[in-house]
Formats: sequence, C-alpha cells, structure tokens
Amino acid sequence: MITRTCDHTRESRQFPDHVLFHVSTAPTTEPSTFRQAQQHPVWWDAMRAEIDALHANQTWRLVQAPADANIVGCKWVYMIKRNHDGSVSRYKARLVAKGFHQTEGIDYTETFSIVVKPTTIRLVFSVAFSRGWSIRQPWMVYSSG
Repeated sequence: MITRTCDHTRESRQFPDHVLFHVSTAPTTEPSTFRQAQQHPVWWDAMRAEIDALHANQTWRLVQAPADANIVGCKWVYMIKRNHDGSVSRYKARLVAKGFHQTEGIDYTETFSIVVKPTTIRLVFSVAFSRGWSIRQPWMVYSSG
C-alpha cells in the first residue's frame, strides 16, 4: 500500500464549500436564550419533540390573530434532566406563554396552563375520595358522599 506519506506527495485536500465540520460537545448547562440553544443539536431535537407533542396532543394550532387582540408571546425554556447519579437523562425544551404580557380588562381573566397528566388526575381523585372531599369544576361536581 502506498500512502501520500510514503510517496512524499503532501497535497492539501480540497473540500467542497457545502461540507461543514461541526464538532459538538453535549452542553452541560441550560441555555437562557434561543440564540444560545440553537448552537447545539440536542436542543434542536428537544424543541422538535416539544412541537411534535403539542401537535399530537392537539394543544397547538396556528391561527390568524384578530386585529383587536392583545397577543401573548411565548418563549422557550430549557432544562437538562439528570439521573440520580448526575448523568444526563435527556434535554427538555418547553414552549411557555408570557402571561405577564396580559392587559387587565382585555385578557386578564384568561389563564394558561400546561396539560395535566392522567396519573396526576387519578392521584387527586384518589386523595379527594379517600378523605371525603368534593371536587368541583364549573361544569361538573364529584362527591364521595
């Protein structure tokens, strides 16, 4: 086998302009801005997973904003979930509403909340029924008695 070193031809290699070399190390701290997060592929994957979950749960829909609406913006929040031993379990991104932009008298009574997991609902019902409490919603009332 003849290599470039053996036959003393040390030409520099020419790479096409579209080839990018990206050496990425996994981030160890959570970014505070989108600009910081976009530099790491793991955060892109986390954001894509969040958007996919919003679509799958039908909690996200792009609509035309009414002209007289006060638009409440959103921002990305990034978290590194860790195992008990401190190793990284996964990178998580959440898209959250900026509720502090609401205006009293226009959209002040509206609330924004994350989707509650079914296991949490079962736990609340279990505790309420075991203690004889009533659970009330505007459209329904549950009682253990």
